[in-house]
Amino acid sequence: MTNRFMKNIGEVWRCANLYRTAHFEALGIGSYQDSYILNICRNPGITQEELTQLIYVHKSNVARQLASLEEKGFITRTPDAQDRRTLRVFPTQKALDAIPAIREVHRAWNDRILAGFDKAECEAIIALTQRLAENAKRVIADNGEERP
Repeated sequence: MTNRFMKNIGEVWRCANLYRTAHFEALGIGSYQDSYILNICRNPGITQEELTQLIYVHKSNVARQLASLEEKGFITRTPDAQDRRTLRVFPTQKALDAIPAIREVHRAWNDRILAGFDKAECEAIIALTQRLAENAKRVIADNGEERP
């Protein structure tokens, strides 16, 4: 059962990435960068470290994605006033303008993969996957590390 479960989760994730990659091409972002843009727009001035913890991605990946988003004009990074070694991340107008398109791609994906499920089933899927996410976060927190 566990192998099938992880296989199914992995397939949904990989398909979602392919879908987002195709639909975000017009925005000039990759399939992983939507999460960065949304979280930075929700939390202007967030530090790279805080972003790492918020989206559960390794520090080096965050730094690499932020460099790409900065180069593309979606964000700016500025040193913190109290600690110049800490970088604060801010969205640009380009990032703010991209939010409706990002949300539309997410909505369309969700609508398509939930097609054929009734309202109760959709609510159950959301509740169960939320519990899975909470358990996964707890595992990471209990281990005190990002990777085994």
